[in-house]
Amino acid sequence: MGKTTGKLRTALISGAVWISIASVISTGASQIKDMHVSAAPAETPAAVTLELQKPAGPAAQGTENIRDIIPAYGAAAALEESPEYKDIAELEHVGAAAALTIDESGAKSAAFKAVSIINAAQDSANEIKEAQLVSENEALARDPEHFSDLVIADVNDYVNVRAVPSTDGEVVGKLYDHSAGEFLEECDEWYKIHSGNVTGYVKAEYCVTGEDAIELAKKVGTRMATVNTTTLKVRTEPDTGSEVLGLIPRGEDLLVLEETEDFVKVSIEEGDGYVSTDYVDLRTDFVHAESKAEEEARLAKEEAERKAAREAAEAARKKAAEAKKKATAAAGTSGKSAATYVVPEISGSGAGTDVANFACQFVGNPYVYGGSSLTNGTDCSGFVMSVYQNFGVKLPHSSTADRSVGYAVNGLENAQPGDILCYSGHVAIYIGGGRIVHASTTKTGIVIGDARYRGLLGIRRIF
Repeated sequence: MGKTTGKLRTALISGAVWISIASVISTGASQIKDMHVSAAPAETPAAVTLELQKPAGPAAQGTENIRDIIPAYGAAAALEESPEYKDIAELEHVGAAAALTIDESGAKSAAFKAVSIINAAQDSANEIKEAQLVSENEALARDPEHFSDLVIADVNDYVNVRAVPSTDGEVVGKLYDHSAGEFLEECDEWYKIHSGNVTGYVKAEYCVTGEDAIELAKKVGTRMATVNTTTLKVRTEPDTGSEVLGLIPRGEDLLVLEETEDFVKVSIEEGDGYVSTDYVDLRTDFVHAESKAEEEARLAKEEAERKAAREAAEAARKKAAEAKKKATAAAGTSGKSAATYVVPEISGSGAGTDVANFACQFVGNPYVYGGSSLTNGTDCSGFVMSVYQNFGVKLPHSSTADRSVGYAVNGLENAQPGDILCYSGHVAIYIGGGRIVHASTTKTGIVIGDARYRGLLGIRRIF
């Protein structure tokens, strides 16, 4: 019989393979087809050279797939890493099939050793998985919202976001102070981030991430609860059976003051109350980067809105003057004085002042949940919407949506009459001097009050 010599790739054999080897030893080579083998790279140190004997002439028929069965036995020898297993198998033709003659004790030894190695590896893998799980649970408890993955700007104004990690790179956006983005990678002294619609690089020295980001995020992030039911009942106590303090519609955002597993304490116009976590979606909001295109579009929009508002305000002034003239004339004809409501003195001029003066004439009228009538009843956002409607400006009937109209004003000290002041679940119109006019509650109706009576979420300017 002729001899054939060849290199064998080391095989990685699963537990199922070794069971098949034992089965081959006990029941014959016909079960060799049951083996499942994964080939490893040939350059593995454990690779061996095999001496094979193959029948010649007609007897060789049926052994064309000999290479398919050799790797299993080659792996057995490779695991032993011993020279004496170089000549591992001798194949002889018996009838129409290829049978395998192998040293039974050697095969068993290799099989048992393989099983031992597999079991040890499995135990080690289980230990690693348990350690990873513990580590992940500890990390989740310390940083449940993954603030450590954020990059937060810590500057006086803003840091440029550039297309490449270089001060010569194109500016693609701005990451304003305490604005946040998702950390993607670090490149020398730069962080690559994704924030809003901006992806680019910021100078690392102007930002914080990791442990520092966790601490800063807690201070600059705004914890919010979004109503996910048709009408949410805010209660006086963390108990679904307690007194209802107020009602909030679906989609409104509420500022979270405290959290427990089942309830969150929120701020609404009627005061601080509690809602079940089943009826709100919780999140932490951060300000995101503004792209160069977004900044240009915003500035153009603001200018266009200011122009349109000035024109609408002028038309409203003329209309109000005509109405006042007619009312005075009618009062003179009847001999009766016209009834007027004396509003606080609002300094300044322009469209915003006109809005504030117009809004104040409805003080004393009723509050109606879901309403938008300035005379027969309105809620807070309905009041703002209807006041501005008289100046040709269309606003949403939602205190949450009002936080995105117009453009932002930084701080109450910079507010002007007519600005929209946004609170948790509430909205009002600024009239100057630290005061607001708003549709407050069912008990008070439309009133004038202190702008600082609650924490502000934002100030928006239309005119």
